[in-house]
Amino acid sequence: MQKIKEIIKKYLRAALEVILIAALVAAGGFAYWNFAGKKHLVHEIAELTEQVEDAEHETEKVKEALEESEKSLQALEDKQHEFEAVKSAFANGVLLQDIETLYKAQKSLSTERQVGLAALRLLTKGAGDPDTVAAFEKSLEMAEWNTRLQSVCAAQNALAAAGQKVTLLSECQRKGPAKDGKDKEPEAKDKHAKKEGDKGHDVHWGYEGDNGPEHWGANFPICGKGKKQSPLNIVGPFEKGKDTLAVAYKEGQLKVINNGHTIQVNVEPGSKLTINKEEFDLLQFHFHRPSEEQVDGKNSAMVAHFVHKSAAGKLAVIGVLLNEGKDNAAIKTLWANLPPKEGEEYVPAKVKFNPGQMLPSSLSYYAYEGSLTTPPCTEGVNFYILKTPVDISKAQVAKFPFKLNARPVQSLNGRKISSD
Repeated sequence: MQKIKEIIKKYLRAALEVILIAALVAAGGFAYWNFAGKKHLVHEIAELTEQVEDAEHETEKVKEALEESEKSLQALEDKQHEFEAVKSAFANGVLLQDIETLYKAQKSLSTERQVGLAALRLLTKGAGDPDTVAAFEKSLEMAEWNTRLQSVCAAQNALAAAGQKVTLLSECQRKGPAKDGKDKEPEAKDKHAKKEGDKGHDVHWGYEGDNGPEHWGANFPICGKGKKQSPLNIVGPFEKGKDTLAVAYKEGQLKVINNGHTIQVNVEPGSKLTINKEEFDLLQFHFHRPSEEQVDGKNSAMVAHFVHKSAAGKLAVIGVLLNEGKDNAAIKTLWANLPPKEGEEYVPAKVKFNPGQMLPSSLSYYAYEGSLTTPPCTEGVNFYILKTPVDISKAQVAKFPFKLNARPVQSLNGRKISSD
């Protein structure tokens, strides 16, 4: 019996030890899970605190943006009040009538005067007035692309604001008021972009593919519908030319620009072309490869176009055909000073150039009435294509940065070509 009691005690002790160990394990497990839960809770609280701080930061940014918007809105309201005051001053139409009467007495208007007249009509009659739209459209037709971009943009933006379907050049896109309340300048960082907008879209023109000359008319109506377009195939019979040409070009600082379509040399004031007794200022000259004009159906290797403008706003272009032959000393100077960057005028230090070096000794010509050979293809440009070509070497032609930048010849449409 005593032995049985000892065995029972032994097993009871073992059982108690097992129960105690189990209790200790359970207590340890409970303590661990309690600690882990608290640790996770602390982590969640830390994350929530960080999110609150981020939300407070974003709230501050929103407050700042709201304050900037309120300032911009106030600036716009001030501009609106100014505009309403100006519009009210013109509402009686007396000034518009006086200006229209004055301009009708003139034989021709400059692009700037035409835009001004259209703007005055916009103020007086409003955007819904058909004559307002017509006036701005006419200013676009008159616009001289290379030297009157501001007028082109003024007309295009006015037509877009009036709700007209108009293609906005990238150079004419406006980015809204800046923080100082002044309008930002039109931007043209990416001439190749085509971004759709509510009233129009950026447009890029070129010489190949979807941007080539056969597509220009979609964005520049005169290019497709004009009846006096350039260039032409110069072929007889010819009428007798009556104009007398005389040039007096002067040496000046060389200024060259690669505008993305050609190499253009901007000319300082003082170089003149006289047609009969009327003087024209040489603005710039630029190059096309191959020549845009043909003579008896054949192109030259290149052509240089010298663009002139009179005090009355008339345009005259002298074309110098460049045939492959010997090195051209004038071209050598130009090609040695090509712009390092596209879109920026390059003025090499101490390099002088006289545009007269590009001309042949004879100014005998073929003449016709045409247009700019690049968009917007404005008509009313008198062309004088010199009969005597000038040499340019094959290597110099190859160094020209554009392999193709020539518009194809256009229909004569009943025009007469004259020859002196």
